[in-house]
Amino acid sequence: MSDDLEVSALAINVTIPQDLRWTDTRRGEAFTLTTLNIRLLPDGRLAAKAYGRPAGGGRGAYVSFPVPDQPELAALIAAAAGRAGTLWAAHRGLG
Repeated sequence: MSDDLEVSALAINVTIPQDLRWTDTRRGEAFTLTTLNIRLLPDGRLAAKAYGRPAGGGRGAYVSFPVPDQPELAALIAAAAGRAGTLWAAHRGLG
């Protein structure tokens, strides 16, 4: 039965360690990127976006950015996906 179920999304959120965080700019405002949203695509590949808030503080929008092509970030994404798989496989059901 479980092979017949259609799972439409598998996504996790991961906090970016302080030493891997970066700043990017959108519409003239700097954002500090603190979180990754990692998705497992239907073909088994991973996709990721980075999210952050205005570097100057305040209650600005939570905005997404592309993840830079850096080996340290790729390793973080792969490790987080592996850890999520382990956690999902060990689930204990509802309640």
